[in-house]
Amino acid sequence: MSSSFFLKPGAKGTKKRKNPTATTKGKPVKKGGKVGKSAPSGGGPVPKKQRRPKEEDEEIASDDDEYNSDVGGDQGNTLAFSSDEGEEETPQDKRLRLAKQYLSEIERQEADRAEDRELAQNVEQRLQTEYLDSVGKLRRNIAGSLKSCESSRILKHKIHHTPICALALSPDGKYLYTGAKSQFLLKWCTETGKVLEKSDVLSHREEPETGKKRRSHVVTICLSSDMKFLALGEGGPHIQIWCPQTMKHIKTLKGHRDSVAGLVFRKGTHDLYSAAKDRSVKIWSLDEMAYVESLFGHQTGVTSIDALSRERAITAGGSDCSLRIWKITEESQLIYNGHKDSIECVKYINDEHFVSGGMDGAISLWSALKKKPVCTTPLAHGVGDNSVANWITAIAVVVNTDLVATGSFDGFVRLWQTNPNARKMQLIESIPIAGFINGLAFNADGTKLFVATGQEHRLGRWWRLKEAKNHIVVVDVKLQSAASS
Repeated sequence: MSSSFFLKPGAKGTKKRKNPTATTKGKPVKKGGKVGKSAPSGGGPVPKKQRRPKEEDEEIASDDDEYNSDVGGDQGNTLAFSSDEGEEETPQDKRLRLAKQYLSEIERQEADRAEDRELAQNVEQRLQTEYLDSVGKLRRNIAGSLKSCESSRILKHKIHHTPICALALSPDGKYLYTGAKSQFLLKWCTETGKVLEKSDVLSHREEPETGKKRRSHVVTICLSSDMKFLALGEGGPHIQIWCPQTMKHIKTLKGHRDSVAGLVFRKGTHDLYSAAKDRSVKIWSLDEMAYVESLFGHQTGVTSIDALSRERAITAGGSDCSLRIWKITEESQLIYNGHKDSIECVKYINDEHFVSGGMDGAISLWSALKKKPVCTTPLAHGVGDNSVANWITAIAVVVNTDLVATGSFDGFVRLWQTNPNARKMQLIESIPIAGFINGLAFNADGTKLFVATGQEHRLGRWWRLKEAKNHIVVVDVKLQSAASS
């Protein structure tokens, strides 16, 4: 290969060089050491006036040279930069950098361990709470943190123009179901206060064989824990089963010989317990929609029934002045006496304690281990105009707490703090609400109380309070942070 080379063909003013080593930056050297431009292709010396400036007197690069310079130049700069970076880090800087990385790794590991410990503590606390709840020994003290109570909303509807007799609140507190001395069952939204659906109870009522006509009358309502079933007693011996979601009738359970007075689902199951004026307590399985067994012991009609998660039910025997705890699996019963007159209502506080009220106007606090009341508050709602005690018509509790609400017809709903260990019940608040208090229901955390009021008692028409209204009163119960014991 010749040592001489040619510039790119077609370039203006190019010429074959004979001595490329005698150039300086691609410019030929003339005599005298000055750098000049090569002669044009026409030959002859270039006049001084026609000579171009020095910065333009450079060799024109080929396409390959431009490509190589673009690619190789950047790579060279990058490599040089990286090399400079590596050379700038001293051993001391490297030790410092590694130390920081080690410390950050330790901090991350300790944070993970702290989260694991916190998670383990939360799991342990929840398991302990669920265990105490399952055995009925969980107890939260919230009554002492009560700040104030006030009526926040009135729920009324033209269909419920008669006294409200029964109500049931969904476990999540979003829906309220109410019945009155009429043929309709209403489903309310507790947030908006509007009726979502209504159902005609009368259209599904089946009269007994006697053929005696009677007035439709929703006496009691209860809901299963999973909101799959709603059971209601509509003033007769039959029990209607509905779907609370769709408000569609499912089945009618037959078995009682007299009016059903109380219904309750065992918590977390589809086992239904019913109490009636025929002096019996019956057990039903709604999974099979079948009757299971009957329990007998009361001497008069049963007026109230309640249950929690254990296979036990507690009932009030009305005029026989007794309370009974039915141990279903053991097929035995425990009898408690203490009231001087008919017992109208009873509620479990937890599996070990319960509270009752009756026509003698007294509220009694009980322990399942004692045959007599732990504490009794006589004339809890005062006396009437004829010096007769205002009898207790409704009781509600926040399960596994010390907060209890009672109602009568003296114009007040009263809140109580219970303390079985100290054997006392203390009145902490009186909420003015006129009329017969035919039903009470707390939400799960006790921050709202729903009160069913009417001009007449839910079971009869003995007398009428004209100043009262037939509606639902929603009471806001303001609590501080509840302490657990």
